[in-house]
Amino acid sequence: MQRSTDRILTTHVGALQRPQHLSKAMSEQGEWTPAVLDDLRVSVAEVVARQEATGIDIVDDGEFGKTLWMWYIRDRMDGIEGREWSPDAEPLLKGRDRDQFPGFYAWADANASLFGYMEDTYFWSSIVTQPVVTGPIRYRPDAVQRDIANLRSALERNPATEAFLPVVAPASIEVGLANEHYGSRDDLMRALADAIRQEYKAIVDAGFILQVDDAWVPAAWDRSSEYDLDSYRRYASDSIEVLNHALAGLPADRIRYHLCWGSWHGPHANDIPLAHIADIMLRVNAGAYLIEAANSRHEHEYHLWEDVRLPHGKILIPGVVTHATNAIEHPELVAERIQRYADRLGAENVIAGADCGFGSRIHPELGWAKLGVLAEGAALASSRIWKKLRARPRGGLQQGTELGDAGA
Repeated sequence: MQRSTDRILTTHVGALQRPQHLSKAMSEQGEWTPAVLDDLRVSVAEVVARQEATGIDIVDDGEFGKTLWMWYIRDRMDGIEGREWSPDAEPLLKGRDRDQFPGFYAWADANASLFGYMEDTYFWSSIVTQPVVTGPIRYRPDAVQRDIANLRSALERNPATEAFLPVVAPASIEVGLANEHYGSRDDLMRALADAIRQEYKAIVDAGFILQVDDAWVPAAWDRSSEYDLDSYRRYASDSIEVLNHALAGLPADRIRYHLCWGSWHGPHANDIPLAHIADIMLRVNAGAYLIEAANSRHEHEYHLWEDVRLPHGKILIPGVVTHATNAIEHPELVAERIQRYADRLGAENVIAGADCGFGSRIHPELGWAKLGVLAEGAALASSRIWKKLRARPRGGLQQGTELGDAGA
């Protein structure tokens, strides 16, 4: 995994806006017709080239080969089928935020405004039915091998570019999942972990960075008002234990772990503070951690890293641009956000990222503009950080002093 050794590197979370022609074709023809496969391959090549041209160092395939970030997996596992939503199913649209702001949520639901940009019909197609486990869960590798091949082909022009592929965590697969086969939740979660491990391993074996997406772990605090802090932390710890089972034996320096507070455009007044889960997050067998750090609910949490020490050799990837607002961040603000983390953690331990995926969250024009200012801000921050280092007299740093300690 690359580090910011001579400048601040840039990346993002994964989902980018799929072209409408590709979304329409996948919705109408499925993902495996020859015409769709050709369109998908070309679209991945185009989105990789555009990321590189925009100044993004660590790129992905935009997640163009998937439906929704968590339920795409039903298309890759035997033993899970889609059914009409049962009246007895636990409602997904609930939580502390909805209880506190019922008028806002009634308005937002009626106006379909909670997720910003909802033109990608294929992205949302998986929510029409409920995933139900009806038999032994077994993984089918065809789709991930296709995605690997498309990304590898897209990188032929510039094979030195580092690339990642996002994959869902077991705890986030469980959301809305009905179980008619396994005798206990523990058995179900172990089966999910064993199956999704095959996708994890395929990505690492292909030479790409594996990114594990686990938005439901922090979101569960809001959605499950019955939790107190102790019971919530037990849930989060159990979820990480299952994830680490799936990651066992895979090299940590090829793995990124992403958590966020759910990317709906709501108040987020009841988000769990990062301080309550940072220690649990850092237990994940990963070399880098992606967190929200640019939206107004979480921007202040950089102060946490004055007290919490990032484990040796690990990387933090804070979001310095956000899906949460249409306003395009100024490059100076982006640079300032990066500097906050570099000062506290050491620049070599920081990569600049985004709060969450932009696909189906913000208009494509704005999403690409935000990635552009992410690159601009990283360049500004880099010039200042390394100028300061070059200005230090030789021997000015004591052995063992971290770059962050020096720059504070």
